[in-house]
Amino acid sequence: MDRRGFLQKTAIGAIALSFPSLPNFLKETPMGVVVHSYGSRWNSKADSKQYPGFANAIDLINHCQQIGAGGVQAVVGGWTTDFAKKVRDAREKAGLYLEGSIGIPKNAGDVARFEQEVRNAKEAGAQVLRTVCSAGRRYETYHSAEAFQELKKNAMTSLQLAEPVLRKHKVKLAVENHKDWRATELAAMLKQINSEWIGATLDFGNSISLLEDPMEVVQTLVPYVFSTHAKDMAVEEYPDGFLLSEVPLGQGILDLPKIIALCKQHNPAVTFNLEMITRDPLEIPCLKTDYWATFQDVSGKELARTLRMVRQHKPATPLPRVSQLNAEERLAAEEQNILSCLAYSKDKLTLK
Repeated sequence: MDRRGFLQKTAIGAIALSFPSLPNFLKETPMGVVVHSYGSRWNSKADSKQYPGFANAIDLINHCQQIGAGGVQAVVGGWTTDFAKKVRDAREKAGLYLEGSIGIPKNAGDVARFEQEVRNAKEAGAQVLRTVCSAGRRYETYHSAEAFQELKKNAMTSLQLAEPVLRKHKVKLAVENHKDWRATELAAMLKQINSEWIGATLDFGNSISLLEDPMEVVQTLVPYVFSTHAKDMAVEEYPDGFLLSEVPLGQGILDLPKIIALCKQHNPAVTFNLEMITRDPLEIPCLKTDYWATFQDVSGKELARTLRMVRQHKPATPLPRVSQLNAEERLAAEEQNILSCLAYSKDKLTLK
């Protein structure tokens, strides 16, 4: 057993001995909300009385408390120490948990910025910080094997720079499978880092875009899970591959009860953070040559399995689109989707 596995098992054992009823308590923690679920409302300039824009994390916390969420995952970049204290006060008053979303240090000169953001997040009450290592979706941003290898090299450097800061402040960093790493690649990086302070933000559906079976992704990354982006996904064929959409929980193709049970099994303290992004479907152009520039080890079998899954789960109606809606209609659709997901999480997933 490596150092990570030993620490994980002993920590969970200590928690269980100290708090025998802890798993039941955590089972009743309501689902939280990722700031990206409010892509239209965040810093919105729309003149809407019913859906006023959120200017900062405090607005998000107050709203999420009103709609019955259990917590929030919010971007901590740009916070002052004074604002972090105000976030802490708002969070404590609302009775919500807080996770941060943070950028890892790009180089040694960026470590001071990273450490200040870690300090601010901890001051506000966050013990887990979600991050990404890439500049965008793998198949859109990286156009050669060499470019992707450079990303891997830079990501490892960044995580190695971040680790002493996290260890010093006793805050965990959770790297997301952000349509960049295939599950085995991310797991290999985390194993190489081998730190109790660096694990995974397990996104339930992103890796479908990389031709991965969603349950295999969960099984590969769940030993490292610190946090989640909970979502359901729907798929639809299009000429160059398939379309991929977040849809309200229970309306897609993912086995949410099984995924949540596995996450709790490996980390009883894990949070479930809703990332319901209300947008047009994403195009996954897996039948175009350019898509394959960084996928030297992905087999035709995996492509065939994914396309078969898409055809087997053809939606009864076309995937939802919002680009044709006006600003108020988009805000309304976004809020309704989030409320629908929270209701499902309480009624069907016992996160209440």
